[in-house]
Amino acid sequence: MSFLPIRVLVVEEHPFKQLVATQVFKDSGCEWVMGVADVAAALELLDRTGPVDIVLCTLKEEGLQGLTTLEALSRTRWVRSMIICSSHAQDLHDAIERMLGLLGVSFLGYVDAPVRAAAIAALLTRYLETTVANGHPVSRQARHTRASKARLEHAIARDELKSFFQPKFNLMTGKSDSLEVLARWEHPQFGVLPPADFLAQAGRFGLMDELFFSLLEQALAFLQTAQEQGHVLSLAFNLEAGQLACKSLLPRLCAALERYAIPPSRLTFEITESGLLEVSPGVLQTLIRLRMMGAGLSIDDFGIGYSSLERLCQLPFTEIKLDARFARDLETSSRNRAVISSTLALAQALDMAVVVEGVEHESQRQGLLKLGCELGQGYLCARPMSATRALAWLGMKSVSCGTL
Repeated sequence: MSFLPIRVLVVEEHPFKQLVATQVFKDSGCEWVMGVADVAAALELLDRTGPVDIVLCTLKEEGLQGLTTLEALSRTRWVRSMIICSSHAQDLHDAIERMLGLLGVSFLGYVDAPVRAAAIAALLTRYLETTVANGHPVSRQARHTRASKARLEHAIARDELKSFFQPKFNLMTGKSDSLEVLARWEHPQFGVLPPADFLAQAGRFGLMDELFFSLLEQALAFLQTAQEQGHVLSLAFNLEAGQLACKSLLPRLCAALERYAIPPSRLTFEITESGLLEVSPGVLQTLIRLRMMGAGLSIDDFGIGYSSLERLCQLPFTEIKLDARFARDLETSSRNRAVISSTLALAQALDMAVVVEGVEHESQRQGLLKLGCELGQGYLCARPMSATRALAWLGMKSVSCGTL
């Protein structure tokens, strides 16, 4: 039995079903598995033992107790992801998944009761692939270590927070000329940590701007090196809407681009859809100036936040990034296929590109091509890579002519 660095909490009032579920997770190799009967016991346990990777809970046919449990556990911020036992209709499942996304919890999937080992094994694999960074499990010490402001400032100053790179690729040819810049913490004690282990703290401590400029410097140096090796690339950076209001953003950005002799047209800035609920004049002015400089603007995680056609018309975006959940259930959900098709038609009418996130399997690539999608991003092409590995990957893709 393999060891999985995963902490699991089962919330199930029926003693036998709880026993079966906890045993399935234990047999799967999860390092820590506990079962409780209700949300009150779950909240008490979380308060006493700390965060968990996965919560499994049941959503009954009748009553609102299940939804209350989902919301209460999500709002603790100590739950990374959820698996739900439910036999509700697909449209309700889609709505519940959306609710969890808005609450900041990753949704892994639905299972039937009693829980079966094969179903749980598939969802554990999904968790490890999508949540644990680049094949590096998060150690139990790291998950329970809340980085202080001073520790994060130290990490940024010493370049422990690194730029990793994940390609966007042509679904037909496999070629890539654009990479998204992602943050990873190369922790001297715990190894490579994913954003879930530090990004929220960086936001709370007001360090997002300094983190962005640290990643920018590293990424521009990478872009310069790639160019010297014959790779003409563009980069995409994530920005929160609040960062766009910072008056020093554009002057510092322009200075960095000048130092590395990189034109603004080689950059795209991705802003999450949920952060655009209210756009101040200062934020809008920054968006306009970025476009006037020649940079691209992408609305990220489209379809899971506060979607608004008005936002697409009002704001000068050049790209839509469709959230990964639409690709994940592409084969089984007619609604997801309809959303993708509608988004493609809307983007074409607005002269915008569409990138579908979460392309992990060949069947997804084929399905997206049938719908008319051209660009994707996901593990089918490549996982997030360090600068050194990304340069090596680009070299190999050049030799192989970029085919998948």
